[in-house]
Amino acid sequence: MTITRTCGRLSLPPLETWQHGGVTSATHLTSFPAGADSADAVLLGLDPEQREVATTLRGPVCVLAGAGTGKTRAITHRIAYGVRSGQLMPASVLAVTFTNRAAGEMRGRLRSLGAGGVQARTFHSAALRQLQYFWPRAIGGEVPRLLERKIQFVAEAGSRCRIRLDRGELRDVTGEIEWAKVTQTVPSDYPAAALKAGREAPRDMAEIAQIYGTYEQLKRDRGMIDFEDVLLLTVGILQDRHDIAEQIRTQYQHFVVDEYQDVSPLQQRLLDLWLGERDSLCVVGDASQTIYSFTGATPDHLLNFRTRHPQATVVKLVRDYRSTPQVVHLANGLLAQAKGRAAEHRLELVSQREPGPDPVYAEYPDEPAEAEGVALRIRDLIAAGVPAGEIAVLYRINAQSEVYEQALADAGVPYQLRGAERFFERGEVQKAILALRGAARSGGNDPLLDDVVELGSQVRAVLSSTGWTTEPPAGSGAVRDQWESVAALVRLAEDFARGRPGATLADLTVELDERRAAQHAPTVQGVTLASLHAAKGLEWDAVFLAGLTDGMLPITYAKTDEQVEEERRLLYVGVTRARLHLTLSWALSRSPGGRASRRPSRFLNGLRPGSAVPGSRQGAPAERGARKRAHRGPTLCRVCGKTLTEAGELKLLRCEDCPSDMDEGLYERLREWRAGQAQEQGLPAYCVFTDKTLVAIAEAQPCEAGELSMISGVGRRKLDRYGAEVLAICAGQDPGAGDADDA
Repeated sequence: MTITRTCGRLSLPPLETWQHGGVTSATHLTSFPAGADSADAVLLGLDPEQREVATTLRGPVCVLAGAGTGKTRAITHRIAYGVRSGQLMPASVLAVTFTNRAAGEMRGRLRSLGAGGVQARTFHSAALRQLQYFWPRAIGGEVPRLLERKIQFVAEAGSRCRIRLDRGELRDVTGEIEWAKVTQTVPSDYPAAALKAGREAPRDMAEIAQIYGTYEQLKRDRGMIDFEDVLLLTVGILQDRHDIAEQIRTQYQHFVVDEYQDVSPLQQRLLDLWLGERDSLCVVGDASQTIYSFTGATPDHLLNFRTRHPQATVVKLVRDYRSTPQVVHLANGLLAQAKGRAAEHRLELVSQREPGPDPVYAEYPDEPAEAEGVALRIRDLIAAGVPAGEIAVLYRINAQSEVYEQALADAGVPYQLRGAERFFERGEVQKAILALRGAARSGGNDPLLDDVVELGSQVRAVLSSTGWTTEPPAGSGAVRDQWESVAALVRLAEDFARGRPGATLADLTVELDERRAAQHAPTVQGVTLASLHAAKGLEWDAVFLAGLTDGMLPITYAKTDEQVEEERRLLYVGVTRARLHLTLSWALSRSPGGRASRRPSRFLNGLRPGSAVPGSRQGAPAERGARKRAHRGPTLCRVCGKTLTEAGELKLLRCEDCPSDMDEGLYERLREWRAGQAQEQGLPAYCVFTDKTLVAIAEAQPCEAGELSMISGVGRRKLDRYGAEVLAICAGQDPGAGDADDA
């Protein structure tokens, strides 16, 4: 169902379109396999366990699928086999998953297998479509507007309650409200429910309950609902209106739920109402990948499936097609030390790949050194032929990204932050699609396409007319990022042509429009920086798991045994993202010269070479890949003498709010020089020097190379490249004068 917004209000489609809504499915992200020509052909290439999943079409089915075992392949082939064999009607199947990306991938695979009429949606998307269609009949009047950013309403609710929330508290209180709603907890019951669940509340629980109640009142007063309300209201309608529930059950006869370990109580209630008394349900999950309990997700529904459905068929997928035996061995070792109910149901993976390199364990004296080491190792991998888009740096919290952004920029390595600007909203992508759409409309009248037959060549020809070249620009930064975005469109076109021989430019533009509607972007060639939570469901050739210290993983606020075990599962998810190369690293202190008081994550004990088995007293020697640095005392502010801890303050050697003695004129000359360097090299300015580094230089006013090299952000490479010119500027000279004199 196409959803439009006018001034934030959801517009209803015609009532007769709710089942299919005219929304066509996005195609698979990386490949477009030709459709199978028969039901039996759908089963080709499946291993015995996957084939069992695909051919078990009746009754409840529970698929316990380990990381990398082809669960999406198994369930999409199951649906396709049912459709192609005539046992399932496409319109009677609803496949549900948790992200738009996963739903888009599933739709693409189903379409390529000849089952394009099947609905594959997120819980929220499926519920929203039903809510919009049935609202006039069940409630009457207009559908409330959808509140897309609830944090502003939470801030207003706090203000009305005379409770001041800082930015961090505001985010955390919003998370608590979301948790309360998906666990179906009303404001008055929140304190008791949060205590029982062991929640680490960011404020007094009574205050949160007050803010929660005021937030709900604000929404009601303004005729708005949030995403959790979409599920709650749909559940309410299906519970109260049996005629509507029966209409939905008549439409959907068969259900498939992916990532079932992440289902919340509210989502399970909605699923139960969709099912009614029937049992045509296939669930897929892995209790060892339960990492979203803070949102209300629980593996209990997966673990209790056989109890609720004693006659269920249970299939275990343990053949790992993603990772090498070395990576799989480490993943199995992590789970072997796990405790609790989820650990009792862990799956022992068996790698199906050829052996690869052993995981690398690296210890560093401080976080900047760790980031620099990771960046240099990444640069080496890229030089050895590993594409930047097949490399990821994963960390526990998003706040850890900054030091890696800086280190990669310093190393000249392109990167992308997962969750940053949406692909189809980038200016260069919109310009490229506009050019392709124009060429498609011109058809055979476009001289650019004379004698160009193959779709990929046509796309390259059209995009070349916009200034894009087949060879990437030198360096990294904004110019390279823009090139990579357009290159991703070219690769997508080539994949599309392979999957659909004879496809035209017009077909491709339709595909791109569908992807834009679903925010189903192709892969951009840059190193991915992401939190471990954001990495779920993704994979790369090379993965760097950074910041693996006790206090970060497990994180300090993980107090209970179950919370600590979820942290272990988070590391397991990180390990299993790697296909071939895996590096695990940690820093002994936060900042240069800091006390080396940190210890590697306890989850690595008994796994990293030379470490003690859990429970023993054996010490651990230095790790492979380690770099030693002489211990120095804490870094003090040169103005007030306070110990510095923040990266920006360490660069300036003073507190952010201490007075600066910066030479403003020198700073402006440095900025002007940096802009010229960046333009000459095709780099963003920060790849030459960051603003903080320029401030530090303008404050220190170094007279010689040794003084300049002491400034954080001026490494050996940058000193060799820019040192003479920077020192000339500091001395009030023209940075190019020396070269002119020597000529």
